[in-house]
Amino acid sequence: MNASPQDLFAFLNQNEIANDTFEHPAVFTVEESKQLRGPIDGGHTKNLFLKDKKSRLFLIVALEETRIDLKRVHEVIGGQGRVSFGSGELLEEVWGVKPGSVTPFGAINDKTHRVTVVLDAEMMKLGRLNFHPLINTMTTGISSEGLVTFLRATGHEPLIAALPAPAPV
Repeated sequence: MNASPQDLFAFLNQNEIANDTFEHPAVFTVEESKQLRGPIDGGHTKNLFLKDKKSRLFLIVALEETRIDLKRVHEVIGGQGRVSFGSGELLEEVWGVKPGSVTPFGAINDKTHRVTVVLDAEMMKLGRLNFHPLINTMTTGISSEGLVTFLRATGHEPLIAALPAPAPV
């Protein structure tokens, strides 16, 4: 059984991770999120659920405007060969969220620690970061330190890395 947003909030509070949440209409893309953002401060993010050639799973978390070279990112995150996007079915099975709701908070559902969470080093310089709390009708803000505390509390030691940008055209 996957965690609900209420389970997540209880887990955050139990681990003394300050958080606040805003409700909004469902958003499925970064562009939709930008339109409905309103008064939500802090870094807004994108989350890429990826797998490598050996079926190792990764969640890359970066600021929404960050350009990432997917042809080279495996060199930084420890993947075997180039990465590709994991299917929606695999995302739901392992991370417990639907496409459009991808979030590092899905770590609460990954009891077997199949996913390596990669946090962009630039993003981690910000004081506040925003993520869906397992569903895409809310946005929850926490500190970058709170994100690391959360991931460690779920048994996911995050990899903080400078992600490669695509070569200029």
